[in-house]
Order: sequence, then structure tokens, then C-alpha cells
Amino acid sequence: MDRRDFLRSSLTAGLLAPALRSSASAQPVAPSDRLRLGFLGTGARAHQLIDACRAIPGLEVVSLCDAYTGRAERAKARSGGSAVISPDYRAVLDDRNVDAVFIVTPDHWHRTMALAALEAGKDVYLEKPMTYTVAEGREIIAAVDRSSRVLQVGSQGPSSALEHAARDIVKSGRLGQITLVRAAFNRNSAGGAWLYPIPPDANERTVNWAQFLGSAPARPFSLERFFRWRCYWDYSGGLATDLFVHLATTIHHVLDVQGPSQVMASGATHRWTGTHEVPDTIDAVLTYPEGFTVTLGCTLNSTGGEEGVHIHGTKGTLHLLGDRLRLTTEAGGDNNRWVVRSWPEALERAYYDDPKVQAIETPGAQRQQASSSGEEWAIRGENEDIAHVRTFVDAVRSRKQPIEDARFGHRAAAVAHFVNQSIREGKSLNFEL
Repeated sequence: MDRRDFLRSSLTAGLLAPALRSSASAQPVAPSDRLRLGFLGTGARAHQLIDACRAIPGLEVVSLCDAYTGRAERAKARSGGSAVISPDYRAVLDDRNVDAVFIVTPDHWHRTMALAALEAGKDVYLEKPMTYTVAEGREIIAAVDRSSRVLQVGSQGPSSALEHAARDIVKSGRLGQITLVRAAFNRNSAGGAWLYPIPPDANERTVNWAQFLGSAPARPFSLERFFRWRCYWDYSGGLATDLFVHLATTIHHVLDVQGPSQVMASGATHRWTGTHEVPDTIDAVLTYPEGFTVTLGCTLNSTGGEEGVHIHGTKGTLHLLGDRLRLTTEAGGDNNRWVVRSWPEALERAYYDDPKVQAIETPGAQRQQASSSGEEWAIRGENEDIAHVRTFVDAVRSRKQPIEDARFGHRAAAVAHFVNQSIREGKSLNFEL
């Protein structure tokens, strides 16, 4: 099988699986197989997930909770109008009609709600990052093991057709020895910097400030902190836990690795100094024990430069570019003539008379090098949110943990936590979980 045939077959296989899952799920769902869902947190991301749940037969949103009444009411309407709005997340967990919960809150609430949900016997879809600190990951893993419940982290890449196709190409060995991965995710707008518009009716009557704070430090009422919480250390890890977690998830899934051995990072706030405690620009270098280096970059101040995930091997480079895959082959041949011509003439002639040298340093090899332009494919699979919710549903019904389980989510989140720690301490860190 030549390279073009291999890629065609592997990409086709990657695209067929989501299509078959979609077709199968379109069949009628028995009442006993219906899943009744509760949502803890109904912000913008939760509304995307509610849309995904509504697209999959057999799912019903029956219970909701949010610290801002306007979002909860809109989520009720979006989910079909029959869900019960509870003033406290514990009421959702106490509801025997709820089979599984989606936790879609600021990061500092993830541990508390996940542990409580598992204790209550609920399966859990936990938005990324899984944790607010590294230590919380160990607690959640232990709780999942004790409860035998299903937990899936909500960084949707591992359910995408693109990542499955990329994973197959990497496994094939077509890239040769992988030595470097460059990954970047940039933004350049106020919205991209999490400075979202605030609803005009938001005030101390419609926003439960104490419920939002939870275990976070006491602060005066602030709509900016409530609606733009990613800008503040009290509730999130900023760029690293928002965007680097996506990149780490993709790298760990596609390359089938556990995590780095060493982390070094630098970050600062250059532009959004009046609104952000967290850096608006970060670069990190990760060393992986499998023998490759990863560079992660992110800024909220520019969208210039090449974004995506780029996996560099000795035979080729695979570029993951949103909904596209591109494979470029490494140049063949070599040309040391400019060096060898400085040798004694007899040695130069003998060098180029060697068949092994001729196989590498020939005009034909150079022409092959010049013609290696690569190939590109548009990946058309199921919407990633729908695909990832479907992965969760399949795990709940089969009682088997999904790929992005608590251990996977812990390692991806820990990358972000170590990046932030490296920035604060100004030094390289050993990655120890």
C-alpha cells in the first residue's frame, strides 16, 4: 500500500465511525435506556452542551442550577421547558430522577461538585480543566475508583474525526521518529480575552454571589468577577487551564502518551493589564520521556503566526488545523558537495564512486526533495460537542470509562498547573503526579 492509498483508507476509517454512531443512535430509544441529566452551571458553555444533548435521542435535561437566574431560565427554555431549576446544586444531586450530571462551572468548583456527584451515585461529565490544582486530580481519581461511576472530562478533541485520523497516521509510523511538536492557540479580541458582555439585569438580586464564591477567597460583589472569572486566579488558571489543556489533550491522545517529564514556561500580561490577573501571553517547553519536545504558545494579543498542532517527524510532519489535516514529507537526499570539494581530489572522486553515497547524494534525490509538497484533507465528521456527549453516553450505557477519563483529564490539567507554577517560580519543574 503506497502512502496515498494508506492515507485514504485511514482517513476514511476515521470518518466512518462517527457517521455509523450517528446512524445507530437515530433509532428509537427504549424508556429504560433514556438518560435523565442535571446541569450544575448553565453558562455559555453549558448551553452548547445542552444543544448537543438535545441532538442525541434518549437524553433529557430534567434539572438545572446556576448562580445567575437569567442563565438558568434560558437553559430551561433551551432544554425543552420542563427541567426543574434548583437554587442549590445539592438539590440536583439529591434528585433520584437525575442519572448523570454535567458540571460546567468555574474551575474552583470542579473538585467539590465532582466528589459530591460521585458520592451521590451520579455519572459525571466534567468540563475541562478537570481540576483547579494538581492535588485535586488525585482525589477525583480515587473517588471514581471507589464509586465505580463513569467520569468523562469535557475537552472534546478525543471524540473528533480529525484526532482519530491523526492518531492512525501517527501509529502507522509514516512520520518516522517524532522529535518535536509545536502547538499554538491565539486570540485577538476582548471576547477572546474572556471580557464577555454582562447581562443588563445582572445585580445582587439575580446573582447569588456567595454561591459563586464557594471556597474561593471572600471578595466584594463583582459582576466582572462573576461573568469574566477566567481573568482571575481565584477561579481559574487562565490561559493555561483554558487553552493549553486543549492542546495537551490533543497531543496526549494523538501521540498516545501520558505526560511530560519536565516543564518550563514564561508568561506575562502585556495588553490587558487593567482587567487580567492571569497572563495574556504564555510560552512553554515540555520534555516528554518518549523522546520528543513540545512547545506550547498562546497569546490574547494577536492571531498572527501558524496555529494548530504540528507533529514533526524524521520522515514527515502532520499538521492538525481545525477541520483539516495536512501531511508534508521530509526532504530526501543530501548534498555535501560543498564540503567534499575541499578534500584532496582523489578522495572526492572515491567518495562519490561509493554506491551508498550515490543513493543519497544524487541529482535524482535532489529533484525528489524539491517535489515533496504534501497533501491536505478536509475532515468532515460529526459536530465535536455532539460526538463527545455521545462518547459519554456510550460509556454510561456500557459502564466502561471513556478515553478521556479521570486519569487522562488529571494529566492534561496537570500540564497547565505546572506551566503556571513554572511561571510563578521562574524555573524548570519536574512533572510529578
